[in-house]
Amino acid sequence: MPGGLFDRGRLRFLPLGERRNKVDIERDRVSPDAPPAALAPAAREAAVEAASTLRRAREGGHAAILAFGAHAVKNGLAPVLIRLIERGWLTHLATNGAGIIHDWEFAYQGASSEDVRENLGRGQFGLWQETGLYLNLALAVGAREGLGYGEAVGKLVHRDGLDIPGERELVAEVCSAGDPEAAAAAADLLAVVRGLRLPPGFLEVRHPWKRFGLQAAAFRLGVPFTAHPMFGHDIIYAHPASSGAAIGRTAERDFLRFAGSMQGLSRGVYLSVGSAVMSPMIFEKALSMARNVAQQEGGGIEGFRILVVDLAPMAWDWQRDGEPPPENPAYYLRFLKTFSRAGADVRYIQADNRAFLAGLSRELDAQT
Repeated sequence: MPGGLFDRGRLRFLPLGERRNKVDIERDRVSPDAPPAALAPAAREAAVEAASTLRRAREGGHAAILAFGAHAVKNGLAPVLIRLIERGWLTHLATNGAGIIHDWEFAYQGASSEDVRENLGRGQFGLWQETGLYLNLALAVGAREGLGYGEAVGKLVHRDGLDIPGERELVAEVCSAGDPEAAAAAADLLAVVRGLRLPPGFLEVRHPWKRFGLQAAAFRLGVPFTAHPMFGHDIIYAHPASSGAAIGRTAERDFLRFAGSMQGLSRGVYLSVGSAVMSPMIFEKALSMARNVAQQEGGGIEGFRILVVDLAPMAWDWQRDGEPPPENPAYYLRFLKTFSRAGADVRYIQADNRAFLAGLSRELDAQT
């Protein structure tokens, strides 16, 4: 009835292969070996400076954390980011739930980004069987295995499948007198397995475009790739396989892993690309947590650089003028106030994320 809980069992999901996509990863990828798109002089100078800053931080053994919005993935930047983590320039990647979905769809079918207007009008937006099924199942399995959100999906792609335990095994874990958190995660997976009537054993899920999978590369290299989703923001929540508990467990682990990486940020670099909400929100909480512990131990987290890259223009000098007042036109970029309060050197760079990150990668290669 209207106003009650929505019954996801009534939804009709179509095969992902029937969806028309706007981005083809083979066609639209950004190659780290190709000459990057031209940058404006100021952005070009910033890329050169960013490369020097990043190189110094890594040579000193300090953290280099990249947080980015989904468009960095949708714009075909996975090959560039894979190059950066393979060469050790980045120590941690963080994105939102949509970034995880686009990256997985590229690895699975080589294409992503549906026509929202078209599919929303016919009640089909986001209702695609494979995306909803396999990502939710990866999170439920990953929660039981003690993995984070991004790690669970990366493992799915890397292994081309998932280990599905039998119901008896899960019931035994639920009823054991061991860790209640582990028992609860087993119960969550048991509900998913029963609901989907999944047989035990290895569930093969092939990823023919795995070489473009950023999560798979991070999993293979042991580089933390954390996801920071919000309930209701991502299409996978529409699928009956979705388990809010499993999503919460894996996402919480990722936030704590992100905060753990913040403990190594002194004299390091925090690079935020195209994320006006997720990046500053997780940054301020995690930095405060890391500083709290560091100060109890007689230390601190200082001397790091913050580089913020976005397409929006910025007509305000944060270093000279501080935080803009509410009436200032620049205040629509109010997410920057979080970074300005961090007690670090902040630089805002207006640039296309494809051109900037590709240019940064090439500059790092040139400086090596």
